[in-house]
Amino acid sequence: MKYNTINKEAIDKLMDIFYEKVRKDKDIGPIFNAKIGTDNESWKKHKDKISNFWQGMILGEGDYNGQPLKAHMELEAFDPQLFDVWLALFEESLTLIFDDEMKFVFLQRAQMIARNFKNIMYRGA
Repeated sequence: MKYNTINKEAIDKLMDIFYEKVRKDKDIGPIFNAKIGTDNESWKKHKDKISNFWQGMILGEGDYNGQPLKAHMELEAFDPQLFDVWLALFEESLTLIFDDEMKFVFLQRAQMIARNFKNIMYRGA
């Protein structure tokens, strides 16, 4: 089922699909698994937290109060090209969940976030 509107249910579904891809990815999976853990409960907490983040970004709802840039800055150094892997997996997941219009809303924000993080973390690399 593709959503033609963005709501909490759709964002939660997106997080399930996206992070399943992330956990299995040969390039970014090890980074995420090292930070989050490999058990399902840790991943559920992470997905809930990031769902809350996206609810705030897209819907102006939720109570996310994390510091996403700080969390990424604290990771061991990784190849900046891995942001492209992250974006590709995110876009694949969006395509499965949303119609083109809603996908574009998310993708535009995700690209902006990735570009900003990459520029700050790697000084424009």
